[in-house]
Amino acid sequence: MAANSAALALEDVPSVDLMTELLRRMKCSSKPDKRLILIGPPGSGKGTQSPIIKDDYCLCHLATGDMLRAAVAAKTPLGVKAKEAMDKGELVSDDLVVGIIDEAMKKPSCQKGFILDGFPRTVVQAQKLDEVLEKQGVRVDKVLNFAIDDAILEERITGRWIHPSSGRSYHTKFAPPKTPGVDDVTGEPLIQRKDDTVAVLKSRLEAFHRQTEPVIDYYAKKGIVANLHAEKAPKEVTSEVQKVLSS
Repeated sequence: MAANSAALALEDVPSVDLMTELLRRMKCSSKPDKRLILIGPPGSGKGTQSPIIKDDYCLCHLATGDMLRAAVAAKTPLGVKAKEAMDKGELVSDDLVVGIIDEAMKKPSCQKGFILDGFPRTVVQAQKLDEVLEKQGVRVDKVLNFAIDDAILEERITGRWIHPSSGRSYHTKFAPPKTPGVDDVTGEPLIQRKDDTVAVLKSRLEAFHRQTEPVIDYYAKKGIVANLHAEKAPKEVTSEVQKVLSS
């Protein structure tokens, strides 16, 4: 039945989309497999670079928050367990998160490898991830460390203003609106996200330095960390990433 319904679903896909996907897969087949981890504090530019890397190397993007929500929505056995923990206000255990990542890695879209973003956050999580990958006979190829000074992040994040209905973003210093506090297109007022404040950033950075910096050391001992100059303009960071991944 599943095969029949898949065939019917494919019949309804426009030919141009099928051809595009086939061509994409053919192009992807010649790309080297890559298993990457992106590490960096909030505002370091991981979100800007990951879609570019994903498309360049035909990888799947595994963002743990999204995957947890998807597993809960799909009511997978691991998703049900995760929901129980969330409903009690508990943190989802490392084993559960690694299990959900393990499941996701088996999807066809992850055939050429993956980008892990937001995980591992602790050394224990990194060790558990290594164990899972070892069972599959693979390992992490590169850890991209988006290295950036806290003071630059503060300037980047606290200067960010958003137009809520369109998602357009501005920056008081780097990309200011024509009129301060007002959207260029609609003239509606801009807002700052609740998270984009000095106090929230400071607590997130403290957590990052305390928990996640040891993860960088853990992978550095394996010789797979590439330190990026994340304070540079996005295009320059992209070319740094491309150099690192082509070597």
